[in-house]
Amino acid sequence: MKDQKAILDLARKTIAAEAAAIDHLRTLINSDFADTVSCILQSKGRVVISGIGKSAIIASKIVATMNSTGTPAIFMHAADAIHGDLGTIQKNDVVICISKSGNTPEIKMLVPLIQRGSNVLIGMTGNMDSFLAEKANFVLNTFVEKEACPNNLAPTTSTTAQLVMGDALAVCLLKLRGFSSRDFAKYHPGGTLGKKLYLRVGDITTQNLIPEVAPETPVKDAIVEISEKMLGVTAVVDNGKLIGIITDGDIRRMLNKHDNISGLLARDIMSANPKTIGTDILAIKALKHMQDNDISQLLAVDNGQYKGVVHIHNLIKEGII
Repeated sequence: MKDQKAILDLARKTIAAEAAAIDHLRTLINSDFADTVSCILQSKGRVVISGIGKSAIIASKIVATMNSTGTPAIFMHAADAIHGDLGTIQKNDVVICISKSGNTPEIKMLVPLIQRGSNVLIGMTGNMDSFLAEKANFVLNTFVEKEACPNNLAPTTSTTAQLVMGDALAVCLLKLRGFSSRDFAKYHPGGTLGKKLYLRVGDITTQNLIPEVAPETPVKDAIVEISEKMLGVTAVVDNGKLIGIITDGDIRRMLNKHDNISGLLARDIMSANPKTIGTDILAIKALKHMQDNDISQLLAVDNGQYKGVVHIHNLIKEGII
């Protein structure tokens, strides 16, 4: 369809325009950026980020990113600040004001109020000749030649540049703080992301029944054990020692080989040396172990002692997959 082609061409043109602007952003990084990072690292307060219009929305996102990566931050709307919310800024806070033009009325009113205190002011603007750029202690240049909007009006490329500059700040701060995946998990305890960072095999096995048979257990009883525990598998344990595993696949192979199973025992059909994983291992690593070995469950052990089963369905339920 002609209309479909026009839509796709416009979408690709928009993406290409924004990509080019972001690539150019690399050339605008200078010593003010490094000084901004150092200033925030040395600050004993928070990062207060402010803006108006679409820049305010970007400011909120940057705040969220910083808070989740170890840099305390708070959002302050520029319009609200000049109508009572200026008290948001505390003595040791670093303030970042975001404005494409750097000359909006709210920013022109807000900047002198910030300067009355001892707070460091960082301007993020696309206009290096603006009021904000002139008054700020450090300036983060987010200049873009034009918006992706065909009318060059709607904030598109410019807000993308602001967002990327904020990400660059957050990543530098994260790295310099030595912020680890363990730290990240503390800030993201809920949802899939958090579970990937903190959920361990032992947390899952406690939710399951623990299938177990002895080597001398008749195969019929082993099948019942697998069925009742609903994990498609049972461990074979001899005097507390894990010696094997029986899976649904083992049962099917046995039925293909034997017409009469009445004399068969668990040890006759088990697979020796089963794949195991420690209860203290992250669940996401259990998933990789399953994928690498093309299996759907692992036997969990703690100091060599069998503790239960972690099944791929558990990982799906927890959102790990």
